[in-house]
Amino acid sequence: MKKLLLLACLALPCAAHAQTINFTTEDYAPFNYREGKVIKGATVEQVEKVMAAIGVDYTIEVMPWARAYGLARTAPMTCVFATAHNSERDPLFKWIEPLLVDRNILITRKGSGVTASNLDEAKKYTVGTQREDYTETILKDKGFSKLDVASDFNATLRKLLSGRIDMMPISELYFDKLKADQPVEMVTVLSAQPMGIACEKSFPDDLRAKMQAALDKLIADGDQNQIFLRYGMNLSE
Repeated sequence: MKKLLLLACLALPCAAHAQTINFTTEDYAPFNYREGKVIKGATVEQVEKVMAAIGVDYTIEVMPWARAYGLARTAPMTCVFATAHNSERDPLFKWIEPLLVDRNILITRKGSGVTASNLDEAKKYTVGTQREDYTETILKDKGFSKLDVASDFNATLRKLLSGRIDMMPISELYFDKLKADQPVEMVTVLSAQPMGIACEKSFPDDLRAKMQAALDKLIADGDQNQIFLRYGMNLSE
């Protein structure tokens, strides 16, 4: 019997990973978002290409960030993206990265009168962010006390445009696209960090390695930058 089981395992090397990988993400265009019933975006396309390259089944679900992040902390075979990789989060997950390396900036509504040449000057203003988003931790660590925490990015943006908050953090890459459609302007730089796929701690190491190799190839071949160009962003700038 043991011999038969051994032969079965040798004949089916992928059986250990037969279960589906569940990806969670938030609605944060143009990186990851839902358009009708279709989930798309610059990071979504990278995840899709990585998974196609390694031939493993997967799902992607869009939800509020706090829930997306929480599931990847607790549910086996679950990964959340695009997740900022910082010292606090480093030991909490297994990482595949980078989906991008980005600066986070503070922006305000044009005509708001909000000005700050550095973070100390910015602290006198009310800053909005999203619950369980890494920017909430960054703002607290840097001494921001007047925080307004919403459920998701779009709720924070609506508050900014309506004048209910003074500033909000945003990806600099996304800002380059957003300012063409919305009356917003940059105030100052908040932070810089790699963004990646963060998987629950029991995630198989060999599967993580395959995903990392596929992402490395995507970057080396120039496909990652081509994906961002299709969404109006240039990583080489």
